[in-house]
Amino acid sequence: MWYYYLAAALVAFWWFLLRPRGGGKNSPPLVTSSSVVPVPLVGVIAEFLKNPNEMMKRCYKDYGQIFTIPIFNQRLTFLIGPEAQELFFKSGDDVLSQDECYHFMSAVFGPGVVYDAPRKKRQMQFQTMANGLRTTRMKTYVAKIQQETMQYLNERWNKESGTVDLYKALSEITILTASRCLHGDDVREHMFAELQTLYHDLDEGLTPLTVLWSRAPTPEHFRRDKARKQLVELFGKVIQQRREHPERSDGTDILSLFMDIKYKDGSSITEEEVTGLLIALLFAGQHTSCTTSTWTLLLLLHNPTVMQRVMEEQEQFASKDSLELDDVHQMELLHNSMREALRLCPTFIMLLRKAMKDADVTVNGTTYRIPKGDLVVVSPTVSMRLPTTFKDPDVFDPDRFAAPREEHKQPYAYLGFGGGMHSCMGQVFAFLQVKTVLSVILKHYELTPESSKLPDIGYNDMVVGPRGNCNVQYRKKKVE
Repeated sequence: MWYYYLAAALVAFWWFLLRPRGGGKNSPPLVTSSSVVPVPLVGVIAEFLKNPNEMMKRCYKDYGQIFTIPIFNQRLTFLIGPEAQELFFKSGDDVLSQDECYHFMSAVFGPGVVYDAPRKKRQMQFQTMANGLRTTRMKTYVAKIQQETMQYLNERWNKESGTVDLYKALSEITILTASRCLHGDDVREHMFAELQTLYHDLDEGLTPLTVLWSRAPTPEHFRRDKARKQLVELFGKVIQQRREHPERSDGTDILSLFMDIKYKDGSSITEEEVTGLLIALLFAGQHTSCTTSTWTLLLLLHNPTVMQRVMEEQEQFASKDSLELDDVHQMELLHNSMREALRLCPTFIMLLRKAMKDADVTVNGTTYRIPKGDLVVVSPTVSMRLPTTFKDPDVFDPDRFAAPREEHKQPYAYLGFGGGMHSCMGQVFAFLQVKTVLSVILKHYELTPESSKLPDIGYNDMVVGPRGNCNVQYRKKKVE
């Protein structure tokens, strides 16, 4: 009789976990087989888990701009290319929602913050973040970023010449400069070592398993939860000290803004929520800025003709002892080089929404209906390398963003910072931070890549960074 129970168990396993959910009439093409992993039923899943970026490229070639990949009983509907992506970036949360896709981040940020907050509360949090990242505040940040970068270089790159891991160095500089601007001088100068250790434990607690089971009893999750609790205590002390001694802060950091949030219902923000917002900002900025600054500098070093032009631009705008906001804004070629680095090496391979209702999308004159419940996916790594959108898409060419070409101006073509109503509100700060850091480095050091080959792109990582040799040899310049 045991085989009856086994058969019943296998059928139940298939029905509830492996059976692709039907899409209904006019739904996008369903990917039901894999030429890469030719195994019935599970081949599609295995191919996707093995190399999602390559599978998305294959399916785009085989099926076109819209297709659905079934992963167990979940449907992932992909929109690739500007025409298909319009729905993704124009739809409100009532049609395509972020919350259900990124709710697992509440284990990192804490309760009542961002994706875990009610909509009106979240709007107030985002509005305060946006106010803290406005151009008017950037004027004070340039000097802080320059000071922090020079201090790091004087301490770590203090020999006449040497070799450093560029990715590691820029990751450290990014968190130092972000802490100075976002947390304030008191946190940076007196608590940074503790903050850096706790942030590391938080970062290590975001794993692929977190997406599926954010509270899984793993050592990484235990350290993450302990670190977040300690951060709440740390920032709680800072908040209390600032309220007792407001003169200790110059009021330009974002922590000062978060402390004063009052919601429309009259309630004040809690210390745990302030901590969660600071973690959210640091997470987003750290990953984007350190990977983008690394790729920008590596790509320039491997393209000496463009680098020569960047250095001429630096001579024009960064020759003074101290950079100012206007100087950084006028570095157009460095700006476009950063844009191009983000196009070639975006931070994430997928952006997600959940369909809250049926949604129609038209591509090449054909209308498809995405059924309610689908996860809707846009892939920056695939769509920003389409030759129909960007000429010679695999070539590093910052001039594609300059007049008269301006290839990025086609709606929903360039996704370096997302797009639509959910585009990254920190992009102004990211450009300022990266351009200032790189300007300081280029002014004081000559750099040579240790390897003649660029590192690989880590498409299978949670955050897409360089994988391989990022070492550069530096030599101090004689700056007059």
